[in-house]
Amino acid sequence: MMLNLFKENVRIAVGSIRTQLLRTTLTVLIIAIGITALVGILTVVSALENTISSDFASMGSNTFNIKQYENIIGRQRGEEREIINPIISYSEAVAFKNKYNFPFSETSLSFTATSTAEVKYEANKTDPEIAVLGVDEQFMSNSGLETSLGRNFTGFDIDNNNYVCVVGSDFEKGLLKDINPIGKTISIRGARFKVIGVLKEKGSTFGNKQDLRVLIPIQLARSLFTAPNINYTMSVMVTKKELLDQAIDNATITMRNVRKLSPVKDNNFGVVRSDDLINRILGITKYLGLASWLIGIITVLGSSIALMNIMIVSVTERTREIGVRKALGAKRSTVAIQFFIETLLIGQLGGIVGIILGILIGFGIATAFSFDFVIPWVAIFAAFLTSFIVAIVSGLYPAIKAAFLDPIEALRYE
Repeated sequence: MMLNLFKENVRIAVGSIRTQLLRTTLTVLIIAIGITALVGILTVVSALENTISSDFASMGSNTFNIKQYENIIGRQRGEEREIINPIISYSEAVAFKNKYNFPFSETSLSFTATSTAEVKYEANKTDPEIAVLGVDEQFMSNSGLETSLGRNFTGFDIDNNNYVCVVGSDFEKGLLKDINPIGKTISIRGARFKVIGVLKEKGSTFGNKQDLRVLIPIQLARSLFTAPNINYTMSVMVTKKELLDQAIDNATITMRNVRKLSPVKDNNFGVVRSDDLINRILGITKYLGLASWLIGIITVLGSSIALMNIMIVSVTERTREIGVRKALGAKRSTVAIQFFIETLLIGQLGGIVGIILGILIGFGIATAFSFDFVIPWVAIFAAFLTSFIVAIVSGLYPAIKAAFLDPIEALRYE
């Protein structure tokens, strides 16, 4: 009995929607716009978070870097000021590595020699967009890098300044395409390097093409790229995670001693944990999520008013129909449920359209920025819930109005 009544109400609701197709379509589109904004932004945020997490996961949570800056902005006497730290010179980097002897730790030195190198192989050459890094034998393990072909640097390679290199995965698609890159000789600034390894693909994050780079021994990089004020980075990996905080404290003291800082002076260098970097970036994405909810709520509020309006008009236009139904014995609850179902159908139609459009837009943006797309189940659930709440709120007053119409007055309505 209840099932038959529900089917009849659905049939009547669908018939009513068809008779008011233009108004219903506009209302569905208004709801869909709000849901699209909500789902689209949450989809992009989910893709961004997934990309960041996967990019930094390989580094683990047991590494930290000592570099020139930790934060660009500092505070002094309640006012913001720009912090200008001195660069970390090669002599300071070497002194730190020699003095830092914390147990279960490995320290690597590196620097970015250039980001605009041109690499040649036989008669072919790349665009001047290759990053060249000077590294030591610990750099790859400390940075979470692995080779898909070949091997990492050895201590012998670094100590003897062997002209060997490890290249990014994009070289297999470009300069060294269709050949085995291992053992081939490439040229950088006239110096010839033998390829001993190819890095696994890392992708692009925030426009930083991590697969277009060449790693070479640090001393050779220093001799080839002699720009003034080269800034070095020390990366430390602690094999026992529970000792990480102690290792950071010890490293901070060691670096302060290298720079001969008095106890009253602040650190003039930055100590950045790998997991801190992830948490900071993910913290920013939370604000994007909040913004999407705000945009969605504002738009959905407008669609709620529009949906309520169309249902009030529907009640007014069907006053005689309601009078006939009540005169024939229809209960108030039956009339109210009929209009509620109609409102729910319109709300869910808008939700479905908004979800599809939002996912498509989110997928397009994620693809354009090379983010790792994931199906945003949270966004989909939120969209269905939001459209359901919109339908309930918008349909409440019209349904009550229809249910409490006097059947005699309704039958007199023209």
